[in-house]
Amino acid sequence: WHGDNMLEPSSNMPWFKGWTVTRKDGKAGGVTLLEALDSIQPPSRPTDKALRLPLQDVYKIGGIGTVPVGRVETGVLKPGMVVTFAPVNVTTEVKSVEMHHEALTEALPGDNVGFNVKNVSVKDVRRGNVAGDSKNDPPLEAAGFTAQVIILNHPGQISAGYAPVLDCHTAHIACKFAELKEKIDRRSGKKLEENPKFLKSGDAAIVEMVPGKPMCVE
Repeated sequence: WHGDNMLEPSSNMPWFKGWTVTRKDGKAGGVTLLEALDSIQPPSRPTDKALRLPLQDVYKIGGIGTVPVGRVETGVLKPGMVVTFAPVNVTTEVKSVEMHHEALTEALPGDNVGFNVKNVSVKDVRRGNVAGDSKNDPPLEAAGFTAQVIILNHPGQISAGYAPVLDCHTAHIACKFAELKEKIDRRSGKKLEENPKFLKSGDAAIVEMVPGKPMCVE
């Protein structure tokens, strides 16, 4: 079959009786792929959480000024808000918010936006910084954090002190394995060994990480 039941119901597949799905607001069903795509419910957007917007880039635009760009992960960004960029600890007012060259009254989670900020140089903030509402649980620098890791493929052994580059949201920073706390079963999460001396390919572990440069991790 070529293209059957993609856009319109097909008579070439009488054995296929269609599909149904049951959810809180009742049942949905159909025959075609298009109907299946149309029936997908968008996920709820975390607008009730504190604002977090990791920066993808920062531009200097003539006649406008400094414009950080990124995707709203949680919360809401509005013109007139006072935002703090972590971990650089720069606070400023948002003059305007735009998406696809259109001004917005608010940006919601999932929106890729550019926003103009007052009295901030393009050198003051950079990719990997995180913007948050300075009055509501602003983001902070992480001195260290606990991580669950799986070593997929690594030549030799990994011991405390090893410092690979970590990509977290838009940050790209070397982080040190400060302490190997425990080796765990990668499927069940059950503890296998306390304070292992090293890790190798295939191992899963709980480790203490320390960023080499200031970084936001939540």
